[in-house]
Amino acid sequence: MVKGITYSEIASSYNELYKDEQIKKLSMIKRNIKIAPVLLDVGCGTGISTNYFNVKSVGIDNCKEMLNIGRNNGYNNLIYGNAEDLPFKNKSFNTVISVTGFHNFKDMEKALKEVIRVSKNGNIAVSFLKSSSKLKNFRTLIVKYFKKFKEIEDSKDILFIIEQPIKHE
Repeated sequence: MVKGITYSEIASSYNELYKDEQIKKLSMIKRNIKIAPVLLDVGCGTGISTNYFNVKSVGIDNCKEMLNIGRNNGYNNLIYGNAEDLPFKNKSFNTVISVTGFHNFKDMEKALKEVIRVSKNGNIAVSFLKSSSKLKNFRTLIVKYFKKFKEIEDSKDILFIIEQPIKHE
C-alpha cells in the first residue's frame, strides 16, 4: 500500500489493486500448511483471504470500509474488531492466518498473543512485508513464542509458518 494512504481511502479499489498479489500469497500458504476445518483470518480486509480456502472461516478487520466491500461481494463471514482483542473463545480455530496484516497492528505482540490464544494447535501462517521496519521486531516475537517455525521468502513478503506447539512462558 502507498505510504500515507489509509485502507479506508483505498477500500473501493483494494481488490483491483491487490487481489492477484493476495492470491499468490494464499497459494503459498496452501502449499506450506495444512488448512484445517475452522479458520480465522486476522486483518482480513475485503475477505479475499478469508474465503480462499474451502473451509468454515471467519475474518476480522478494523476497517469498516474494507469489510463493507467484502460484504457487498457476498462475504457474510466478516466481522469488525481488532487483532489485539479477538472476540473469540480460547482454542476456537484449527488454523489462523494473517496475510500482510501484522505490520499494521498497533501492538504486534498483543495481537500475536491473541492469535496464540484462539489457535487450537499452533497451526498459524503469517505473511509479513519484507520492506516493513517492523520485520525485525516481528521475527523476535516469533522466536519468543514458538518452538519451531519456518520462513519462506517471496518477492515482497516473508511467510512465517508455525505448525508446532507454542512455547510455554
